[in-house]
Amino acid sequence: MRYYLIDRVTALTPGESARGIKCVTLTDEILHDHFPDFPMLPGALVVEAAAQLSGFLLEMTFNANANEEARPVVRAVLAQIQRAKFHHAVEPGDCLDIVATIAGMHESSAQVDFEAAVGGEQAARGTLTFVMREIDSPRVHEQRRQIYALWTRGMSPPLVLP
Repeated sequence: MRYYLIDRVTALTPGESARGIKCVTLTDEILHDHFPDFPMLPGALVVEAAAQLSGFLLEMTFNANANEEARPVVRAVLAQIQRAKFHHAVEPGDCLDIVATIAGMHESSAQVDFEAAVGGEQAARGTLTFVMREIDSPRVHEQRRQIYALWTRGMSPPLVLP
């Protein structure tokens, strides 16, 4: 994954919801071309930030007891974006506060509603559908553990990362 669009996970309740932030700065390379005189985070990347937080929530939920039950670790794969709405631009200096809430879960899939706000004002919202897949790649698992450890450092108690 080239773009990590969550800077920190600020709250997690497995099986329910997660909250995270993305601080938008002029050093975000995409802003140099989108747009030169009016830099703003593209809506697709706002949705991607919500998808990354949602995937983290689902992986922490689905893999909660994977080691104890000798089940394989599964990873969240975005399958569908529904009802994405954008209410105002997210600009450099903004801190995007994202909340992901599980709307429905099945054996190998889930639906997550998200809201993204800046300064308490809604910037975007939508619904994301994921499939949960076993991925046979130690590199994928290590990469996820590393980024999740960065996103959640300082959380108390420390999380057990799948």
